[in-house]
Amino acid sequence: MMKGSILIADDEAGIRESLTIVLQDEGYDCTTVSDGKEAIEAINKRSYDIIISDLKMPNVNGIGVLEHALQHSSDTLTIIITAHGTIETAIQALRKGAADYILKPLDFDEVLIRIENLLEHKKIIQENKHLREQIDQEYNFNHIIGESEAMKKIYKMVERVSGASSNVLITGESGTGKELVARAIHFNGKRAERPFLAINCGAIPEDLIESELFGHKKGAFTGASSDKDGVFVAAHGGTVFLDEVAEIPLNLQVNLLRVLQEREVKPVGANQNISFDTRIISATNKDLEAEVEKGAFRDDLYYRLNVVELELPSLQQRREDIPLLAHHFLQKYNKELTRNIKGISSEAMSAMMSYEWKGQVRELENVIERAVLLSDNDYLLLEDLPSAIRDVDVAESDFVSMSTGKLDQAVQVFEKHHIQSMLKRTDGNKSEAARLLGIDPSTLYRKMERLGLSE
Repeated sequence: MMKGSILIADDEAGIRESLTIVLQDEGYDCTTVSDGKEAIEAINKRSYDIIISDLKMPNVNGIGVLEHALQHSSDTLTIIITAHGTIETAIQALRKGAADYILKPLDFDEVLIRIENLLEHKKIIQENKHLREQIDQEYNFNHIIGESEAMKKIYKMVERVSGASSNVLITGESGTGKELVARAIHFNGKRAERPFLAINCGAIPEDLIESELFGHKKGAFTGASSDKDGVFVAAHGGTVFLDEVAEIPLNLQVNLLRVLQEREVKPVGANQNISFDTRIISATNKDLEAEVEKGAFRDDLYYRLNVVELELPSLQQRREDIPLLAHHFLQKYNKELTRNIKGISSEAMSAMMSYEWKGQVRELENVIERAVLLSDNDYLLLEDLPSAIRDVDVAESDFVSMSTGKLDQAVQVFEKHHIQSMLKRTDGNKSEAARLLGIDPSTLYRKMERLGLSE
């Protein structure tokens, strides 16, 4: 098993050959070049874990190699080889960003120890970076996928309401991501360090909803074997997300209104009220105004919950986001299901763009998960999709009624997002990003310029 990849740049053949023999014996993958210009060309072609570069070389010196590596392969660690007489320059190299320097004549045991220490250090940094990315993905709203105008409005609203404590009502069809947005509001606000508790009001038996919301005392009813805090008290300082709020029975809506007005709750079987400071975010896929008119939902509770309303767009209203979403779910389930499907064919993408997603984003995610699990191909093909999607008449679909500009825009948005994703994955290493994308670095630079992506 290879321990890591190392580029050795030195104009002395003896040093190159000796280092290669010693390092390969230890299990390292070694590449050698004889000057700085060749080193830069090698860095442009692929990424290395470590570069060992002589300070003085023809064409481009070790400092030039270091600077190029820092700019184009930021994950790579550079060790400078120097003689006693140029030790001051080696110290300058450290200040510029070199990971280490070693003195001639080389002590190969010391070189091996230095390399092992650097790779161990690099591993810890990468693990921490991966952990930070996981935390970021869970706790901010950058993972709400979409660059359509409809979603940009949602992002602005999330930013605007995150800093406040006002009650928010999120509306939209089932599967549009209402809980995702609720979490984004919580974790981007001042309550982020406190609990976020979600309760699905439609999934709890009617006789238990009161206990779940308000809590109970031991012995208050059969099965109440201990005291229990309701969600409002349990989430004190944080946020309670009431999903499917329209399903709360009318008789409990009166109690909920009182709790929201007075910011205190009386658990079932208790004699005293308990105060709480909890933000309320609720969600529904029903038309609450219509429910109020029918008498199924109290108007005073509706106005109390609906201080700010966020109406999430359906997937039909943001079709240009389908390629981004599909690619996101492909990456997600490649990882979860240990698959390596490289992408989605244009025929499969066209079918998905044409399909009427009645189950919204949730349905799209389920389709991609199923396809990733069952596909035997390198790419997701039309044949990997359910028959309902395969059989859509593209010629008669809304997809074709979209202007060519909209399709071009969707492809461009997807391309831009995909390149940004690869650059983030490679920590800005464009050569490595180009390799993962399967294109030349020069092609990547041209695409970045055309898409307005900064260097």
